[in-house]
Amino acid sequence: MNTIAEAPVRKSKKNLFSNHLEGYIFISPWLLGFLLLTVWPIGRSFYLSFTEYSLLEEPVWAGLDNYTEIFFKDNLFTKSLGVTFTFVLFSLPLKLFFSLMVALLINKSLKGMNVYRTAIYFPSLIGSSVAVSILWRNLFGLDGYVNQILSWFGVQGKAWIANPDTSLGTIILLNVWQFGSTMVIFLAGLRQIPKDLYESASVDGAGKIRQFFHITLPMLSPVMFFNLILGIIGSFQTFTSAFIITAGGPANSTYMYAFYLYEKAFKHYQMGYASALAWILLVIIAIMTGLNFLASKYWVFYESEGGNDK
Repeated sequence: MNTIAEAPVRKSKKNLFSNHLEGYIFISPWLLGFLLLTVWPIGRSFYLSFTEYSLLEEPVWAGLDNYTEIFFKDNLFTKSLGVTFTFVLFSLPLKLFFSLMVALLINKSLKGMNVYRTAIYFPSLIGSSVAVSILWRNLFGLDGYVNQILSWFGVQGKAWIANPDTSLGTIILLNVWQFGSTMVIFLAGLRQIPKDLYESASVDGAGKIRQFFHITLPMLSPVMFFNLILGIIGSFQTFTSAFIITAGGPANSTYMYAFYLYEKAFKHYQMGYASALAWILLVIIAIMTGLNFLASKYWVFYESEGGNDK
């Protein structure tokens, strides 16, 4: 009796698989690529983080030795982590602020506005490339263009990238300057805010500033949260600017975490150690992202949820 009852179930499962077989075949190239180029390297790096591996020899199991040395003996780890947190703490809020302000300025239907939007977005097209980093190094060098402009006003400039007090600031400025992508996302969010809200607020006597804080910011909070998460992930992985402009100097003032990881892997060939550093960075980013998700319920407004009951 049970066999007769189970027969239709087995048949339905078989039909379900056959109905989706074409789908599995179509996604198989992506699935193979995902398994071979993403899952396998992730698993491999996790294994290597517990080994001593120099690319030239077989990995030797070392247990927690890499992590123990990183947390208790490696001064460069704490230094690079401190520099990176300082970079994120200053560059990310400034980038979000300027991108939002520019998005508000260009959120107008004026003749030729598309040209201005393209010009503002252009720096983000080339991104954190080597060419941009070289340009930035020439701008803020001792004989750079910034000091030449300052000399017109009788101001004696200095080697901004060679001074430990200002070198990190130049890299922060570069990151803030490349706000185009964040600005475009803010602009898309501004376009989704119903104009009826502003009209109703104007009728009730609310000025532009009050409308900004009570309409624009709450309605734009999901977009702001999205940009914040992307900014955290991207800022913690900053590498090119620190590598090309200052090479981690002077006096390790721009010794970013990703640059330190790169040196361990491709300069000292300590692949196991570098893998451990990479997993620590993953955990740090995951914790920062998780904390922001937990805090988002207090300041992110979702219209579908009818707002936040606080």
